[in-house]
Amino acid sequence: MPVNILFSARPELWPVYQPLLTKGLSEAGLDFNLATELAPDQVDYAAYAPNGGLLDFTPYSRLKAVLSLWAGVETIAGNATLTAPLARMVDHGLTQGMTEWVVGHVLRYHLGMDRHITAQDGVWIPDAPPLATERRVCVLGLGALGEAAAQALAALGFNVTGWSRSAKDIPGITCLHGDDGLRHALSRAEIVVLLLPDTPATENTLNTDTLALLPKGACIINPGRGPLIDDEALLAALNTGHIGHATLDVFRVEPLPADHPYWAHPNVTVTPHIASETRPTTAAQVICENIRRGEAGEPFLHLVDRNLGY
Repeated sequence: MPVNILFSARPELWPVYQPLLTKGLSEAGLDFNLATELAPDQVDYAAYAPNGGLLDFTPYSRLKAVLSLWAGVETIAGNATLTAPLARMVDHGLTQGMTEWVVGHVLRYHLGMDRHITAQDGVWIPDAPPLATERRVCVLGLGALGEAAAQALAALGFNVTGWSRSAKDIPGITCLHGDDGLRHALSRAEIVVLLLPDTPATENTLNTDTLALLPKGACIINPGRGPLIDDEALLAALNTGHIGHATLDVFRVEPLPADHPYWAHPNVTVTPHIASETRPTTAAQVICENIRRGEAGEPFLHLVDRNLGY
């Protein structure tokens, strides 16, 4: 009996994913039926994006797992109609893209690139930056993306502190956790990278109080989630000069409205949610592997803890 797999995502993604999933499932030796429309009570697995239109999972009585095409699962983790296991996308292509973006923007701040790129004014100031070993970087969030970014920065010699809600142990990284750990991590961070998930517990992680802990002139990089930052508090800290600059890739409302203060602020760089993107070629491999595991009776990869929301 074939395994029935529903592809539920934007229609334009179907011709991209269909051959990749077909190839991967065939190579796994599976007998399968892959389609964009299936009788709900016949679906075994759903390759799923929240903007694909499927919201009510109640009729999907045979569902073995929902396999997210997105790394972020905050829009589905709280869906009360979904009782089957939910796996988030942890894709090495996505991880590599995020790592490259984070390292690039950390180096931009570390080396003071903006000064030379924008100030071609004929003034010769031989002001060399410190070595990476003298620059303190803090990565908030030590999941797959945060750990990869932290390790890449440490490999370049940066003095990296990582923070997470629960204790972690990552070679080469000073790992802190809990409220006291957050305060300590921020108090010494010259550059802060936010890669936390979006949950009620992480909303406004950077707020008036926590921003005040940062050294004067600290820089903020947020490719994680928009709600991690209290926007009004950040703008106020930028206006006083306590925060030197912020590079923001994610926002509470996207696209970022044209009249939002971030666009015009001289000490804010807005990038349009491009820090990393799911790569269909590698994402399809992750989906196929989880279906193979499900059919072989093996544990699914990257399951979401529904209580934590990630």
